[in-house]
Amino acid sequence: MAYNETVITVVGNLTADPELRFTPSGAPVTNFVIASTPRYFDRQANEYKDAETLFVRCSLWREAAENVCESLTKGTRVVAQGRLKARSFEDKEGNNRTSWELDVDEIGASLRYATAKIERQAPRQSGGGFGGNQGGGNQPGGFGGGRQPDPWGGQPSQGGGWDAGSNDEPPF
Repeated sequence: MAYNETVITVVGNLTADPELRFTPSGAPVTNFVIASTPRYFDRQANEYKDAETLFVRCSLWREAAENVCESLTKGTRVVAQGRLKARSFEDKEGNNRTSWELDVDEIGASLRYATAKIERQAPRQSGGGFGGNQGGGNQPGGFGGGRQPDPWGGQPSQGGGWDAGSNDEPPF
């Protein structure tokens, strides 16, 4: 992330199903629009009213792009965090315009009015991520090379603690 980027969080609904595309080099990217409508209480009318809707164009890359297309659909309430970018262009009439877009870093379904069942994806063996495939052999990329053991997988720990891979109840 660059210095002084504007990071924002947007909560709203997807206006259409996310659309998955691939760059000429094969990198997956998805584009979608989030509609966010603030609501306020009008004391004079004694009722809630909707303010003007904000439509935010969003893009998301790589494995996350594929996960979003498999998981989220039109109308899904989402929470998205990313870097706000301005894109300047000239319209058909020759007027200068600016479009605001969100390069999404994190996104998920909002659980305020819904439930979800999370399924972890198996790690990709492509050598991507931080450090590339520096571990050599069968060790995919990760921080400094080889992948660290998954702290959320596996069997109950020997030290009496709780492990997410077990059938025991969590300590919280």
